[in-house]
Amino acid sequence: LMELQGSGVCVWDFVIMFLFSFVFVWEYLKQYYDLQIEPMGRMKRSGPSFTSKVKDMQIFFGLNATGVLDSDTLEVMSSPRCGVPDVEEYSHIQGTRWNKNVITYRYLIGRYTRDLPRNTVDSLVESAFSIWARASSLTFVRSHTRSADIMVEFVTKHGDLYPFDGPRGTLAHAFGPGLGVGGDTHFDDDEHWTAGETGFNLFVVAAHEFGHALGLKHSRNPASLMYPTYRSPRANLISSEDVANINALYSKFLCSNPWLSGSLFPQLMQNKCDPDMTFDAVSTLGDATFFFREKYVDDFSQYDIKEGPITNFMPKIETSIDAAFWVPRRSTAYLIHGNCLLYFSLTRSVVKGKPRALSHFGFPAWVQDVDAAVHIVKTRRTLFFMHDIYWSYNENRRVMDFGYPKYISEDFPGINTTINATVYKAGFIYFFVGPQVYKYDYTRKHVVGVEKANSWLGC
Repeated sequence: LMELQGSGVCVWDFVIMFLFSFVFVWEYLKQYYDLQIEPMGRMKRSGPSFTSKVKDMQIFFGLNATGVLDSDTLEVMSSPRCGVPDVEEYSHIQGTRWNKNVITYRYLIGRYTRDLPRNTVDSLVESAFSIWARASSLTFVRSHTRSADIMVEFVTKHGDLYPFDGPRGTLAHAFGPGLGVGGDTHFDDDEHWTAGETGFNLFVVAAHEFGHALGLKHSRNPASLMYPTYRSPRANLISSEDVANINALYSKFLCSNPWLSGSLFPQLMQNKCDPDMTFDAVSTLGDATFFFREKYVDDFSQYDIKEGPITNFMPKIETSIDAAFWVPRRSTAYLIHGNCLLYFSLTRSVVKGKPRALSHFGFPAWVQDVDAAVHIVKTRRTLFFMHDIYWSYNENRRVMDFGYPKYISEDFPGINTTINATVYKAGFIYFFVGPQVYKYDYTRKHVVGVEKANSWLGC
């Protein structure tokens, strides 16, 4: 201080800067390295020393572990980063992984950032989830109901006991799998979120945070997506380490499925590009489309195709599926096997309640199975097809429409044979008939195209 007085530097400015830096470092070590501090601001005597915590931080980031706050250490500490601790997760509210592989997410109403258009945010978040979908056996579906596994929101002050700190500093944080706030992902709305190189790229940060929401911890590898500090967008965002870690975490779903590799890969899966490929049932499920074949299913999304036993995607369902349809406003898939009806909840990825008989829909007693079913979102009707006839079920009133069954060939010109499966997309009904698919314009009432069924699997 005596030397500073003679140099013309304001001593008090230096003292204030020093104290500010020390408090910042103290808070950093407290948040990310579990530095224990008593209410009066003293470190706990029984806990690790301040210096040892500095060393822990330096070791984590591959710095020279001296315990001294040198320029390299301070530079890393001042870098924008994730709010999840490096040495201890939010363990008191976390599980280790989701015990399923169809995981839902949704946005809290009014909690979008104002930095980007909503459709851009939706696209970037979906792309961030796709990073992990491509690397694993997981499927991510956006939910529009009240509940979801992962809740996404942009906030400033919020009540989860882990406050944000304004621009830069902590960018976002996420809780690991579990009930309550488990999986929830928060982005600091004081940051400048972008889709490019300037500000903070939402896709990059979201992909990192969703790794935490799936149960991954921070990595010491600078090439890893799970490295704590922010990195600008790059070509290979996810590393081989990230891929290995996510698959090790969810190995329960992989190890139990002999279809993944080698000679145990079922013949049914190997021949998915057979020109005579047929499906038992097809249904959308959120943003994905599921193709059922015997006891196996293909899950097709915008970014990837996954395949395996039905139980891998829908626990407790061990039978083949004859017909399936999806009612978006209920977030429920209806699966039919013979005379048995099952309800699959998208929000919980579980079978709901006990199986029911087809008579639940009001079918006459002689109907013991159906060939295909499809829900038309626009009319809120579900159509059931059986041989050469079909029924129309009113989902609002939950009764069969009057005057049914009717002949398929009369109401759907060009469809003159038994239907294997149906699915409704963007105003068209797709009829799967043997190895072919008929694209049917539901408004104009005629077939507008024919293609191979296996083309839907990328063949």
